[in-house]
Amino acid sequence: MRKTQVTRLENQVYSNRVVRSEFDKNWRTVVGSSGYITYIATANQAKVTVLLNNGLRKLIIFNKGGRVLVGSGGVSHYSKPHVARDL
Repeated sequence: MRKTQVTRLENQVYSNRVVRSEFDKNWRTVVGSSGYITYIATANQAKVTVLLNNGLRKLIIFNKGGRVLVGSGGVSHYSKPHVARDL
C-alpha cells in the first residue's frame, strides 16, 4: 500500500530536529558572522530534502530568494513562503 504524500504551503518555520539536509544545485551559500550558514535559492523550485531525527523525510521547495539558515545542533530556519511535502 502506497503512503499518501502530504503537501502544504508554510510560512516561516524553524526546526531543531534536522539531522541532515541535501540541497539541489539551485542554492548559494553564505557564512555569516553569527555562525549561521545561509543558503539562498538562486532559482524557482529550489529543493531541499530534509531528514528529521524521528526518521521522517521532507521535501521543501522554495522560490528564488528563499532562505534556509542552519546553525549548530540541527537548528534550521526556513523563510516564507515555502512548500513542504512529506516523503
